[in-house]
Amino acid sequence: MRRRLLSSMLLVAVIAVLLLGVPLGVVVVRLINDEAAQELRAEATRVLISVEYAISQEQPVDPKQLERNYPSRFIQVAFRGIEPITVGVEPPVNRSLTEDARSENGVVRLSRDTAEIDRDIRARLLLTIALAVAALVVAIGLAVVTSRRLTLPLLDLAKIAERLGSGDARPSKHRYGIPELDRVAEVLDRSAIRISELLGREREFATDASHQLRTPLTGLTMRLEEIVAAASQPAIVREEGEAAIVQAERLTAVIDELLNAARRQRHSQAEPIDVDEVLVQQITEWDPAFRRSHRSIQLTGSRGLHALATTGGLSQVVATLLDNSLHHGGGIVSITTTSSEKSIVIEVSDQGEGVPEKIRTRIFERSVTGGSGTGLGLTLARSLVAADGGRLELVKPRPATFAIFLRKVGDDEKGYRVVSGPA
Repeated sequence: MRRRLLSSMLLVAVIAVLLLGVPLGVVVVRLINDEAAQELRAEATRVLISVEYAISQEQPVDPKQLERNYPSRFIQVAFRGIEPITVGVEPPVNRSLTEDARSENGVVRLSRDTAEIDRDIRARLLLTIALAVAALVVAIGLAVVTSRRLTLPLLDLAKIAERLGSGDARPSKHRYGIPELDRVAEVLDRSAIRISELLGREREFATDASHQLRTPLTGLTMRLEEIVAAASQPAIVREEGEAAIVQAERLTAVIDELLNAARRQRHSQAEPIDVDEVLVQQITEWDPAFRRSHRSIQLTGSRGLHALATTGGLSQVVATLLDNSLHHGGGIVSITTTSSEKSIVIEVSDQGEGVPEKIRTRIFERSVTGGSGTGLGLTLARSLVAADGGRLELVKPRPATFAIFLRKVGDDEKGYRVVSGPA
């Protein structure tokens, strides 16, 4: 990545230098040539004025004086009443710059060799090239520094993420002075803390399970041994079998209790969240896909609602419902939020054909789908809502309308409407 970033920055710098340097060089050449032509034209005008003045005073025109005043110039004077005057050495045709000055009485023509002009142009162009090279050197230095500043933190973040994936859930607390990367580092630190808490709860669950299950399993093993030992005595076999059933029921109850405890731990992660923030984020994420399908999402209902849930869980559930609507529904998707005395309700509906009758009652079962999907999305979505202490229901099959019921924590709400996508 560092090499690609460095190459990209250098390419941008080279293009910028070329876009500025080439036009600048053309302008410099044109300015030097124009300046030389203007200077030669001014000299021709001065010669014309001096010649006319000398003729008006009936004085001879001195060629030597013209040569002293305008060295390295080839001067031709043609006036009525005097002989043509030629001063200096005529430059080669392919290296000649000529300008005329005319009046009613005659004409003055000045020529000069362009070799001096070409030397001036080369000097200016070399200066321009030197400045361009200096700019590229500075750009290379900035590119190296910037690429190191960006790539080294990314490599560090990749190592932190890899460490989290391997089970080392220690927060790094590294910060890099770049707001976006610091934000990623903060998220990784929070994830590390949450993973650490989850691992701790899992270890506690495993410890509790091993401790709680040991006694009923031991009792069940003993009863089964008694049954085997008393196989020839039906009365004892019956008695021990009933005892084994009791132990099995006790084992089942212990498992249920442990699972309930685990669910209560999962519920404890639920916290007051801003429902609007989650919904707007999901609408923003899914809006491009719906626009490509010439459809839209609109958010209506009560605003400012807060519910007990997890941001990640609710986001995943809403994303699942929007994805189902995108692939299996039609028309405008409406997300409506309302508040009752006990719950915050989020309804997601569209204008499609709805849920097929044959799967309406089994829509939340695993592997049940009305199209080419896996049939797992709604099942997992319902589990996520249940884990946060809420529930997910199909309230209307045609058009399909799903409702998310969440635990309520506040009643502050304002009414407004947000519409995304084409009408």
